[in-house]
Amino acid sequence: MTDEQPKAGRRFDPKAKWVWIGFAVVAAFFLWTEHRAHLLGVLPYLVILACPLMHFFMHGKHGHHGHGRHERQEEQGGRPGEKP
Repeated sequence: MTDEQPKAGRRFDPKAKWVWIGFAVVAAFFLWTEHRAHLLGVLPYLVILACPLMHFFMHGKHGHHGHGRHERQEEQGGRPGEKP
């Protein structure tokens, strides 16, 4: 008995896989060489854009939770971690 049926789990022939990888490498090379000036020219703007994004995401919740509760407990003579 010969097993000539394609396996269900395989989607590509190994040769087709290598051809696709080769094509992707060549395409990536030409995209990089032709558009390098455009891509690297955007980097300073990305750094400037990162500043407000980092401020928004990293400092947004910093120091705001439960702040009023601690002040009230200290005025009443309790410690910040205690319940009145």
